[in-house]
Amino acid sequence: MSHEHDKAQQVLSSLKQAEAAEAPAALPILNGLIGLVQSAGGNESIEIDELRASAFLAICEVGKALHRGQPAGPLWTKAIDATERWRSFAK
Repeated sequence: MSHEHDKAQQVLSSLKQAEAAEAPAALPILNGLIGLVQSAGGNESIEIDELRASAFLAICEVGKALHRGQPAGPLWTKAIDATERWRSFAK
């Protein structure tokens, strides 16, 4: 498996952990994912970069909703789905 797949798997695991937590505990988990989701500027394909960017944006939307005290239910689903697509493509 690729390093990219490992990063996506780690993000996915942390997302699921954060989803099960209350907002005050979830926000630091999400903030900790930013370095993993950002591009390292390597030789990844455009597809990988786009999938990673989609996951990053979806995770940011969850974080914004939690920070504002808004419901994040559907946003969690989008973030997890986007991360699973990134992981699947990165094999």
